[in-house]
Amino acid sequence: MRIAVTGANGQVGRALQQMARSGEDAVIPFASAALDVSDASAVRDTLVPLAPDCIIHAAAYTDTDACEVQQERAYAVNAFGTGYVAAAAAAIGCPLIALGTNYVFDGERDAPYDEFDLPNPRSVYARSKWAGEIAAARTGAHLLVVRTAMIYAEEGRNFVRTMLSLAERGAPLRVVADQWGQPTYATDLARGLLALARQPIPGVYHLTNTGKASWYEWAGATFRMAGLTPEISPVPASDFPRACMPPRNGVLANRAAAKLGITLPPWQDALHRCLISMGRTDQE
Repeated sequence: MRIAVTGANGQVGRALQQMARSGEDAVIPFASAALDVSDASAVRDTLVPLAPDCIIHAAAYTDTDACEVQQERAYAVNAFGTGYVAAAAAAIGCPLIALGTNYVFDGERDAPYDEFDLPNPRSVYARSKWAGEIAAARTGAHLLVVRTAMIYAEEGRNFVRTMLSLAERGAPLRVVADQWGQPTYATDLARGLLALARQPIPGVYHLTNTGKASWYEWAGATFRMAGLTPEISPVPASDFPRACMPPRNGVLANRAAAKLGITLPPWQDALHRCLISMGRTDQE
């Protein structure tokens, strides 16, 4: 398959390119600097003549706190941009896989959220991403929305790399223990996205590594696997007020992709493999 990927320099975009190099698919990458998805003409003129077999739309404005003060940019990229990419996919007649987020849910209940639960976004970031899902659906594109959570990889700005860096400084750490989600390794997510591209049944999908963890549990597992022993204390999210608070319960249930035989490994296994790839653990 020839798969066009927006946001190709992000964690998921890079993982998709790596997957393609080792498999049968050909990824045609478009970094955000090369293709501004908020420019409707640029999106149409770039993607429509290319006529890929599938588009994976990974470009997004993901600085959740900055979205609160840069609302125009958040909607331009996450809402209008997603609609423009979907319109191009509709013109081509190819499937579009658009990455979504667990932030579209308010996180107020204790049970995981499945693909049939109604979103209730509480932040500009969440509302702009939900608006992108709506905009894409209205184009009539062959659309697969894939919501995910807590993405990390060997490179880029992410929680695992931040925790390792802080631990090496030797200062005591305080990590939020009352917000839960699913740490998701970009490599595993990319593999799942490519699997969906091969059987692109339209709909909403939830795709994360399985299991759940608080930020505190995730940090603790990272330190144990990396052989680090920093002083770490669990604290409530209220100790770290933010412009955009993550959902208290951001856990997603995978029903739709699982029906197609697509599930991702447990988050602990994924974290271990990532740390080995980073050269941060000798464990086998």
